[in-house]
Amino acid sequence: MDYSIREIECFIAVAEELSFTRAARRLNLAQPPLSRHIRTLEEKIGAQLFSREPRRVALTSAGSLFYEETRSLPRLLARAGEIARRSAMGETARLRLGFVSAVMNDELVESFRRYRELYPAVQIMLQDLSPNEQLKAIAEGRLDGGFVGIVPSVKPAGIQFLAWHQEPLMCFVPPGHRLAGSRSLALKSLAEESFIAVSHESAPAFAAHVRELCKAAGFRPRIILESPRAQAVALMVAAGSGIALLPAALAGIMKTAIQPIPLKGSPKITHVFACQQGRLMVPLADLMKVLKA
Repeated sequence: MDYSIREIECFIAVAEELSFTRAARRLNLAQPPLSRHIRTLEEKIGAQLFSREPRRVALTSAGSLFYEETRSLPRLLARAGEIARRSAMGETARLRLGFVSAVMNDELVESFRRYRELYPAVQIMLQDLSPNEQLKAIAEGRLDGGFVGIVPSVKPAGIQFLAWHQEPLMCFVPPGHRLAGSRSLALKSLAEESFIAVSHESAPAFAAHVRELCKAAGFRPRIILESPRAQAVALMVAAGSGIALLPAALAGIMKTAIQPIPLKGSPKITHVFACQQGRLMVPLADLMKVLKA
């Protein structure tokens, strides 16, 4: 459907002000042309977007849905214009990426180094955010992509995932723990232990994966503490609060503060990179090529 930018601007202004008078003042536009833009938009859509009464304007159910889908368009258009302007002026391109501490392994660092060598004009800006926070920011255009850990059990609409790294899960115990020094452990041997876990609210896919592994081993983990960050979980293990099942990369971050023990059967997790589907800017497409390699 061919909607004009001005029609969308007028609709959003009325939807947010719930007043044609205030919306016209906000847009520095006379009220009659504002009303014409709204009527034209409603005709194109084939649905009434506002219920109009003498002293009250309200969104219809169709209008509410249309607002949710269009509310971010002005910001995205402004951002696109700013990117184009900077590019025309020869300014450095930037990639805004999210990550979780559990994925900061040597392979990712090496991927960033390779990318920097191939594309020195692109700056990578990193934000430490939970998987859920990253997916929301990617959907809203506040991040270009993110290293979100493992694929969500329910994939968000409009998001694509690229598998870039696989690594084993390990059991992490504090120094001096009765299991410290074990060459390997069967998951079922941990049934009576106190667990510290990454919270389901921040990383639902990873939390569910750990619980499913324990369930397959015949027990439900007794979780006494949770944190939204894997690195914070590892720190609580180091403090002696309990044990945890975490990606092997955490061993490199925590060094000798905790004891990593391999699990029999070597259960693995696959890390993925997330970004908006069908909207790959060139620097982001180039990064994904490096990750694939």
